[in-house]
Amino acid sequence: MSPLPYDKKSQDAETAIERVVDSWKMRRKDDDDRKSYDEVFNKQNLMRIYKLMSDGVLDVFDFTISTGKEGNVFRASTVKGEHVAVKIFRTSTATFGDMYKYVAGDPRFFGVGGGNRKRLIMVWAEKEFMNLEALHRVGVRVPKPIARNQNIIVMEYIGDATEPARQLRNVQLEDPGKVARQILDYVSLAYRKASLVHSDLSEFNVLVLDGEPVIIDVGQAVLKDHPNAQEWLRRDVTNIARYFRRKDVKIDVEAELKEITRP
Repeated sequence: MSPLPYDKKSQDAETAIERVVDSWKMRRKDDDDRKSYDEVFNKQNLMRIYKLMSDGVLDVFDFTISTGKEGNVFRASTVKGEHVAVKIFRTSTATFGDMYKYVAGDPRFFGVGGGNRKRLIMVWAEKEFMNLEALHRVGVRVPKPIARNQNIIVMEYIGDATEPARQLRNVQLEDPGKVARQILDYVSLAYRKASLVHSDLSEFNVLVLDGEPVIIDVGQAVLKDHPNAQEWLRRDVTNIARYFRRKDVKIDVEAELKEITRP
């Protein structure tokens, strides 16, 4: 689809986007997440998608990658035919309370209260984009951030032409010890170079592409001076140790924490 000139800002623009989305929805009748589409593709989000299209960031949506508690992730294509991932946060997400505890105490978002749901979601999207930028900059393997418009993030698509990369929990690893070491090295790199703690790391938010781990879902990542950072860092390392124990990989949690946090 060739985007219309954005300066129209008219009903024609909204209608054009709705036509694209409705056509896509009709092709995906078998999706289990059809009920969430009306919320994801509401009027405000359609206009934000339209802006990203008019800026040349997006052209068409291809298919759903995942439907999560915070929002939906889609694969989309650019006008050049390149694939990207689009994450759309739902402004009425059920995890509203959980989100606030990861924003409170973060000096980057000082003064954000817990009483404004919509504002918190926008801050959460901004936080995830900022965290992706910081982690990517220091060499942690995360999806490269591309663009953001309010509650919509466009980032690198992790996968091939036929399907998205699978979660760690759904992959048979040739060398589990190597992958475990890579993940823990990323945890250390994030802490020591980007001053960030993922805070919710597990086999559910690590993808595996060509045998290499890719860390995702970094919206809840906090600065290492956050009041709960050390507790959540321990939880991250413990989760990784627990998972790889099933693969006969032994990880000394205390030794790893000591190495990550050494002066």
